[in-house]
Amino acid sequence: MLGIPRRYSHFVFSVIQSGLTCAIASAIASFPSASTHQFVAHWLLAFLVSWAAMLPVVLLAAPMIRRVSLRLTRE
Repeated sequence: MLGIPRRYSHFVFSVIQSGLTCAIASAIASFPSASTHQFVAHWLLAFLVSWAAMLPVVLLAAPMIRRVSLRLTRE
């Protein structure tokens, strides 16, 4: 384990969640490039741009989404 203090778990969650989401979305968007042998280069650029855009959004939205989901559900 990296030994990151638990109080930073929100940031760790945001990095992992936004990275995974952007990796999948950019792979889908890059799929038409698969036949041109430029898939990896196209995917990597799309991934980096989308991750840079989504990380701040997830950092700000995740706590609000968690509160809404807790209000919409019950134990």
